[in-house]
Amino acid sequence: MPIPQDALPLGRTLLRNNVYERLRDALVDGTFAPGEQLKDGELATWLGVSRTPVREALLRLAASGLVVAQPGRSTVVSLIDDRKVRDARDVVASMHQLAVRQTVESQSLDSDDLDRMRSANRDFAAAIEAGDVNAALDADEAFHAVPVTVLGNEALASVLSQFSPVVRRVERLRFSSSGAASVAAHDRLIELCAAGNVEAAATVAYDTWHSLPVDDGEEQAG
Repeated sequence: MPIPQDALPLGRTLLRNNVYERLRDALVDGTFAPGEQLKDGELATWLGVSRTPVREALLRLAASGLVVAQPGRSTVVSLIDDRKVRDARDVVASMHQLAVRQTVESQSLDSDDLDRMRSANRDFAAAIEAGDVNAALDADEAFHAVPVTVLGNEALASVLSQFSPVVRRVERLRFSSSGAASVAAHDRLIELCAAGNVEAAATVAYDTWHSLPVDDGEEQAG
């Protein structure tokens, strides 16, 4: 077939995504604090790239609500806005609920998938015990990613990609030293998925994410 003459090289696409992911992670893990001004030139130097992929990444991050961008002026790390966090939390919880409901209903989660969830939860429990927030969040991400990946709904995955970082940033800032409740919730979710209990599994999936505290005394997510 004819090759489009205006196609971007694959390397450029990967570079753009890598820059976005590096900046997103730096915002989530607190490398750049709320209210801090971000300068695309300094970020480009830090990442060893040109300003173009940095500017593109900042626009994507602004769409997620992680930064406030004013083209031609300045970009700052967004402050923690409880209303926006609640909105993102509700969307993320609903997407995970949908992924679990549909994969359990269609019996798409096989024994290997459930074993991956068990393994991720063991890693999560060990990280909580060790007080390793980074490892705990990574393991939690791996746990919840299983149904999402199995479902293969690109629209759902895109929504999660946009709003999960907002939730994760707050989760990190407010992470409790005790994650026993989250470990138990994960175990319960696996049990319900294995039993094919569609509605109960979907409810646990939703409640696990919807429990992120946002100024109202709720329990921790995870």
